[in-house]
Amino acid sequence: MAAPRRRCTGLVRSLFGAWQLGPQAGREWVASPGSLLGNQARCVSCVGGAFSSSPLLAAASGRYGQDSALDRILGFSQPDSSLAPSVPAVSVHRDEQNLLLVHTPDMPENPRVLRVVLLGTPNAGKSTLSNQLLGRKVFPVSKKVHTTRCQALGVITEKEAQVILLDTPGIISPVKQKRHHLELSLLEDPWKSMESADLVVVLVDVSDKWTRSQLSPQVLQCLTCFSQVPSILVLNKVDCLKQKSVLLELTAALTEGVVNGKKLNIKKAVHLGTPCPSPATRDPNTHSVRNPQRIGWPYFQEIFMLSALNNKDVNTLKQYLLAQAKPGPWEFHSGVLTSQTPEEICANKIREKLLEYLPEEVPYSVQQKTVIWEEGPSGELMIQQNLLVPKESHMRILIGQKGLLISQIAQEVGRDLMDIFLCDVNIRLSVKLLK
Repeated sequence: MAAPRRRCTGLVRSLFGAWQLGPQAGREWVASPGSLLGNQARCVSCVGGAFSSSPLLAAASGRYGQDSALDRILGFSQPDSSLAPSVPAVSVHRDEQNLLLVHTPDMPENPRVLRVVLLGTPNAGKSTLSNQLLGRKVFPVSKKVHTTRCQALGVITEKEAQVILLDTPGIISPVKQKRHHLELSLLEDPWKSMESADLVVVLVDVSDKWTRSQLSPQVLQCLTCFSQVPSILVLNKVDCLKQKSVLLELTAALTEGVVNGKKLNIKKAVHLGTPCPSPATRDPNTHSVRNPQRIGWPYFQEIFMLSALNNKDVNTLKQYLLAQAKPGPWEFHSGVLTSQTPEEICANKIREKLLEYLPEEVPYSVQQKTVIWEEGPSGELMIQQNLLVPKESHMRILIGQKGLLISQIAQEVGRDLMDIFLCDVNIRLSVKLLK
């Protein structure tokens, strides 16, 4: 029982460090929290992670947890997984992760595969849903928009079926991309993903009363340009609605009263009012769909109403996706969970916390640089990342009173990474002023 519980019993330790002023400004030192009182902090380092006294194991599970994908490739014995499908861990070594991505898939005799694109406006809950479908939180999630900056790939493998999830950035207009100086990937990745999709999942946040009554012009344009790709509608965050009858009206509006070629017999429950056209609709630089008056899509095959945080709801959708997989060769080994490198996962997790805890534009100005990524003496993963900020005021905000905020961020990131890598994690975050 000791080994499987390593990540649950590990102790989270936090240390604070400071960047001294004056002639010693070029040196970092580690101090106890009490010694920071009365000092003007220029840099704070924090360690959050877990440590275990368990001996190292010869099998990869000693570092990556039981049922490691590398173990399966090397032929180590595995626990009985007949009762429930196991979720593989991600390797902490980039070379091993890359090797697994190109490894010959361990397909059964009759493999099936499905490529799924999650499409929706920013902050609709695509990454949250992806994480729940995968069983591990490998994609960053926050309440702020544009948390996902580029396309990320997740893989669900159960029995003979493999579902490949393409978690895309929230779809935006070219005008918004230019106006806010956003990365080109935010504009291009959703469209690139559609080119290889077998199924499109359109996600709508029903808790947002300003956008829920119509599909965005960009989503409609994407659906129109790739109308040959089957699509389903997922109404997300239904737990936030006080009046469930609103769902009937939303369904009628977003599907134009037609699902899978059949007319819906929905009596009007609540008057939602005439939806206001979005700025992107009125902007002459925005590409229009064939019918500029269209607010819904009458070609959805199915509708799902769920909360992405509810495991039972998500499992219903997951089983539907697995059932839709068509005969064909798998693209990945069953041990692959995501195409991201471990360093990318770590950077995204830190960025997730920055977006969650820092106000307004502050988190968007933070630059991240990983300076240490190595295995410690007891097999734990040692990480150090520098967080570079452009202003001293931003530095003070990120450090927090007595270094508590940066400590909290490091601890939460450490816990999240332990669940993804299934090994102990020791992470140090240093806040520095950008030169």
